[in-house]
Amino acid sequence: MDPVIIVGAGPVGLTLALALARQDVPSVVLDEGPGKDDQRPARTVVLREDTAALLERLTGTPVADAGFHWAGWRSMRRKQVMRQISFGTEESDGPTDALPSGFGQGLGSGLVTEPGTESDTPLHIAQHVLTGALRTAIAHERLVKVAVNSRLDSVEQEPSGVTAHTRGPGGTWWRGSYLVGCDGPRSTVRKLQDIRFPGRTAVERHAVAALRTELPWPGEALLHRMPPWRTTGPSAGEITARPLPDGVWRLDWLLPPGKDLVTPELLVTRVRETLAGWSGGTTPPYDLLDTGVHIVHHRLARRWRAGRVFLAGDAAHLLGTLGTQGLDEGLRDADNLAWKLALAWHHGPHEALLDSYQIERRAAVSARLRAADQALPLLRGGAGLRSYVPGSARGHDSLLTDGHLGRGILGEPGTYGRSPLAPQHIEAEISVDTPPGAQVTDVRVTAEDGSFVRLRERLGRGALLVVLIAPGTGVWERKHWVSAGIMPRLAAAVAALPHPAELLVTESYPGAAAHTVLLVRPDGHLVTALSGVRPADLYAAAEATLGGPPQDRTNDKADRTGRADRTNATANAEAAAGTR
Repeated sequence: MDPVIIVGAGPVGLTLALALARQDVPSVVLDEGPGKDDQRPARTVVLREDTAALLERLTGTPVADAGFHWAGWRSMRRKQVMRQISFGTEESDGPTDALPSGFGQGLGSGLVTEPGTESDTPLHIAQHVLTGALRTAIAHERLVKVAVNSRLDSVEQEPSGVTAHTRGPGGTWWRGSYLVGCDGPRSTVRKLQDIRFPGRTAVERHAVAALRTELPWPGEALLHRMPPWRTTGPSAGEITARPLPDGVWRLDWLLPPGKDLVTPELLVTRVRETLAGWSGGTTPPYDLLDTGVHIVHHRLARRWRAGRVFLAGDAAHLLGTLGTQGLDEGLRDADNLAWKLALAWHHGPHEALLDSYQIERRAAVSARLRAADQALPLLRGGAGLRSYVPGSARGHDSLLTDGHLGRGILGEPGTYGRSPLAPQHIEAEISVDTPPGAQVTDVRVTAEDGSFVRLRERLGRGALLVVLIAPGTGVWERKHWVSAGIMPRLAAAVAALPHPAELLVTESYPGAAAHTVLLVRPDGHLVTALSGVRPADLYAAAEATLGGPPQDRTNDKADRTGRADRTNATANAEAAAGTR
């Protein structure tokens, strides 16, 4: 079987290559560059809890060892700070709950309106540090080949695979089973497949600077909505500051609409007046490291799949206003696609499963784009609405910080509740705090070897996860309960599933009663929650997760065989597990 061809060696392409390798699928990454990235301190990314955990899992290195780590939170007198930072007026009362310390010494973002926990805190990192960690992991991965100085210029598809041609010093033809375009906003793959990329251009513009200095709030991520000192330009646009390691800060200034040039002189003036405004009128010493202008576009590709060719990351979507992060969604694209490509690579085409990638991910990104476009007029419409609607400024601050924190309609990860992979009419289905299609809570579980691990550590291996909620098991060795109660019945039902699955046990799960059984996809999204051991329902849910029963995936002759196999497998599972 030919490898998967990945076009683009940015964070999304490298993540996809590692995710496929963890599921024993080889890939070739076509990198049009020299194989290393420019160090740009002003080019940074923010990662939410789920995407940071994904990268830690794939690199095999704790986040802290890769040059970034979770930040803690500490209480501050938010009433005082909010007058300075968010509302920009000494007359504002502001709420009195705590403002968190955002980034610690590295990555955690603190743009919130209430206290949180360490696991809530987004991570902030220079993009070249992130790609460096991914490249280091790939250098030790035998299933990934990176071809540098290889620029794609043609793609040909056949029923059995794809052929790509690259130009450059080592220009050649590449043969692959599938091809994934992770090649950014100007995607060559998208253009070669004649896929439209409609949307809005220059939704927002931000001047950006990375500098080393000391601010009155060490380690705090700052959001200043209406700075009163602004004298440069017609708009008192908001300012954000995010700390990076070694005393470095990234500052972003929202620019007024238009195409006015941001000259070096204007940017230096903004830096000096902002630092002075935050430091009591005197500009502290600073070292300007890097600058740039970040232009935000909102675009969504019409199609994310064309036969054996797929799009992911910025090649498929662009977003980024109001604190939303496009890289987060690109990494979720890779996580969603990897297990589906792996299953098709190992077991033959699963068209419904492969089609579900576009359906699920495009809907999730579309919802975030729609929410951002609807919120923009409210949040960027000037002070008029705030003047006439009591409390609206505070509500707008909450909406904006939700985007920065990765929660609410602007920021929280998408769910796949309406996915074509969602099982229908499951008799024993019950409700837990995680709705079907949403990401599962990262609880502690007991693995099959008796070790205690986090649930997310078992993701990304291509197997389904079956989680039994069994209070009290955490205080006993596995050997004392693995053969007791309902465990043998459940183990037999799991062994009879149509796809490899791992059986895990946890003492508790939010909203779940004892003996609840959770079925979880390889990318961490909940399929269903069942009341007790129900082999037929568990089998039906697993089968739906794979794209439907065999007759929906194969030819007529295989249909009949598939139906017989399914009937026999279900009967065997129920016989082994005992009647309900």
